[in-house]
Amino acid sequence: MLKIFVSFVVLVGFMFAGVNINKATQKELIKLKGIGIVTADAIIEYRKNHGDFKSVDDLVKVKGVGSKTIEKNIDNIEL
Repeated sequence: MLKIFVSFVVLVGFMFAGVNINKATQKELIKLKGIGIVTADAIIEYRKNHGDFKSVDDLVKVKGVGSKTIEKNIDNIEL
């Protein structure tokens, strides 16, 4: 019974964990509202060319990401 409870707690934790924009894969990035495959790839490409994001607001430097997209996801984005 304890194993089931612990597994449930871990699963719930993963469901509500934020997306680290400096480490996230394409699959993880598309979980964000308004981020599709093309934009996720653009975020990854930006990271490769410019290094880690210093703040969440730096996402607006990526083509396809605007301030409204950031606002929708602010509670789910981590650095």
